[in-house]
Amino acid sequence: MAKGLLIIISGPSGVGKGTIRQAVMKDPSLNLWYSVSLTTREQRPGEVDGREYFFVSEKEFADNLKRGNLLEHACFVGHHYGTPLDKAEEKRLEGRNVILEIEVNGTLQVLDRLKDQDVVSIFLMPPSFQDLEARIRGRCTEGEKCIEERLKKAKKEMGMSAHYKYVVTNDSVERAASEIQGIIRKEIELARSSMTK
Repeated sequence: MAKGLLIIISGPSGVGKGTIRQAVMKDPSLNLWYSVSLTTREQRPGEVDGREYFFVSEKEFADNLKRGNLLEHACFVGHHYGTPLDKAEEKRLEGRNVILEIEVNGTLQVLDRLKDQDVVSIFLMPPSFQDLEARIRGRCTEGEKCIEERLKKAKKEMGMSAHYKYVVTNDSVERAASEIQGIIRKEIELARSSMTK
């Protein structure tokens, strides 16, 4: 059985990574599995442990890091986030195409760690910085200081899109999701044809 792809959907905070990823995953023919990250942040209303994130203690997070079980990790606004390597590898060996929905810094860590492997990296770009600011402010889940931090970080991240294999503009959820589904289909075909050579 062919090993599944590792697909990264990334981009600045507030660009709509989660919404796009959910839309992309509606196509069962792509055989996708979403890799849920670990986080030490508090659970928000409506979130389910194991669906949005695995909500873990600082100690549990540190243990995973020490064991080398985090494909990437980051600290953002005082909270830790990380992708468990064991679960992603297990699913890829089963032939599933694993989607990571991660921050830009995390993507750079994955690309550095998996140099010898084909990683499908997709950067989600907002139509404009003004549009991104409106989205971040529209969430209204954080104070002004936190919003300013997110905006500053987002501006820096938008300049790092050149590290990615693909850049997709999120001007419409349906259009962007359809473009990403097309990219994944193409990459699955490329992986198949390289195996038969």
